[in-house]
Amino acid sequence: MFLPVSKEDMLARGWDEVDFVYVCGDAYVDHPSFGAAIITRVLEHNGFTVAFCAQPDWHSDADFVKFGRPRLGFLVSSGNIDSMVAHYTVAKRKRSDDAYSPGGKPGKRPDRAVEVYCKKIREIYGDIPIVIGGLEASLRRFAHYDYWSDSVHPSILISSGADLLIFGMGERQVVEIAERLRNGETPETMRDIRGVCYACDVKETPFTGVECPSFTNVSENKREYAVAARLQQDEQDFFRGRVLKQRHGKKMVVQNIPAEPLTSEELDSVYELPYMRTYHPMYEKEGGVPAIKEVEFSVTHNRGCFGGCNFCSIAFHQGRYVVARSKESIIREAELLTKQPGFKGYIHDVGGPTANFRRPSCNSQESHGLCKGKKCLAPVPCKNLVADHTEYVDILRSLREIKGVKKVFIRSGIRFDYLLADKSDEFIKELVKYHVSGQLKVAPEHCSASVLDKMGKPHIEAYLNFSKKYFELSKKAGKEQYLVPYLMSSHPGSDLNDAVELALFIKKQKLHPEQVQDFYPTPGTISTAMFYTELDPYTLESVYVAKKPEEKAMQRALMQYFDPKNRALVIKALKAVGRYDLIGTSPECLVPPDRTDRNRRSPGGVPGYGKNGSRANTSKGKEYGKNKSTKSKSKKKAF
Repeated sequence: MFLPVSKEDMLARGWDEVDFVYVCGDAYVDHPSFGAAIITRVLEHNGFTVAFCAQPDWHSDADFVKFGRPRLGFLVSSGNIDSMVAHYTVAKRKRSDDAYSPGGKPGKRPDRAVEVYCKKIREIYGDIPIVIGGLEASLRRFAHYDYWSDSVHPSILISSGADLLIFGMGERQVVEIAERLRNGETPETMRDIRGVCYACDVKETPFTGVECPSFTNVSENKREYAVAARLQQDEQDFFRGRVLKQRHGKKMVVQNIPAEPLTSEELDSVYELPYMRTYHPMYEKEGGVPAIKEVEFSVTHNRGCFGGCNFCSIAFHQGRYVVARSKESIIREAELLTKQPGFKGYIHDVGGPTANFRRPSCNSQESHGLCKGKKCLAPVPCKNLVADHTEYVDILRSLREIKGVKKVFIRSGIRFDYLLADKSDEFIKELVKYHVSGQLKVAPEHCSASVLDKMGKPHIEAYLNFSKKYFELSKKAGKEQYLVPYLMSSHPGSDLNDAVELALFIKKQKLHPEQVQDFYPTPGTISTAMFYTELDPYTLESVYVAKKPEEKAMQRALMQYFDPKNRALVIKALKAVGRYDLIGTSPECLVPPDRTDRNRRSPGGVPGYGKNGSRANTSKGKEYGKNKSTKSKSKKKAF
């Protein structure tokens, strides 16, 4: 049974009031891939009554008062993703659709939804307890750069007026908050709960912990912003993390130590709650909620990611410590899927933030936590890394044996560098034989070593080694399969020379990307801090950042140099860095010349361009693939 979505639903259950009203920027989908579903089911499991207020009309009071005043308070989330990312492309244009809204129609939630909802609730109900959580709140818990306004915003605790902010995965925190509210406590007495943030008067600031540069300082000084960004990332560890504080005028925003991750047994329990596993039937007439299609017949087996990509928010939200569900729980969920309406024998994914992580990256994390300021996999795997796919392979084999299951796919991201670090080839052999749906998505992101270092990714040789192995094993298995590499333009550290290098790599590897991704500076990542400050938070050294729309367009066009509509931009980019040798009709060239260039001699490079003008005439991009060990059946590589 779905949670109540109307007063009639509530009364039909025999409830005169509810303990909590959960206000969400997404449509109501009761599936464990949706954070709102997990939190509300966990509360229900612990004896609390919850009503679900999905995508309320923020222009009036009606939706916020339809359940009456909740007995304990409001819980507020923007939904599965940040509301600004849901609304705008990286070019800051309005999106034409919204996968988390009925019928995929946009406009069902406001910009900065958490703030708008909280202000409306406060306007109606005064001092009622308001607890915020989910991705939007979690990643905006400190003063943060807001890409859409090109300015630094205060902590969302301050701008929303909420009482408490749950950061990270919130099952433990929300249950403790609910129990203490039921026992008569107020939010002001709950400042000891791990995994929450609160705002207090400066004079009430706890003595423990470490203080970040203030909101005023990070707004006025980019170096201070970079220092704060590093502190916030480094203390996001449940084992060794410290209390963090950041002054906002007369208020102090305090982040407590991160909550302890759930155990495997607790994670099993969360994923085996009685979800309806679909969207609420009230959306049927609008065509349902598109976001369910990708996850309806998928199984989440892990949580957390030690991959540590600088542009990814997972480390700052879920954390880097990996927890996995038991094999038995995964099998039970898969068997449940076979009985669901519409199941046709295909499990679409057995994954999570990173599909092939089943354990912490090394054994010392249980007693020391994750290393501060270091990465487990980049630029090369740590010597203490334990790479083992044995348990994952065993689970996949058992899933394939379930009656009614025809095929088990893996569609979550796979860390190919972690896969290569495993001394056994069992996983990659079974991956190519049983678990690829014709093409496998992987994320080398770029080919330039300097750019990959800023991304926190392994160097391109890891991808080339994986690619070679993948195609060799696919051939042995008698399968024609493809790789779909995700590539990114305009990441901090990437100038036009790097973009040209990437275009040459794409050409050498005979790739034809149909879609490319421009770097999107979202709150809570190291890469966003680099974008705003033009500094590396870990070294405080200068970082080149492409911010002008024309240069960003040129970097993006170079990734699709073969598309005739990009020809003018590609030529302009090549001229800017003096790469006239790549304009022509020979096999080494990227684009044919335009009329004005046909009889023009190359004038050489452009000194001073970007971060290192002397690189203008480099041809290192041509070297990729020359070594026989990196060659593969090029005709099998496609998008």
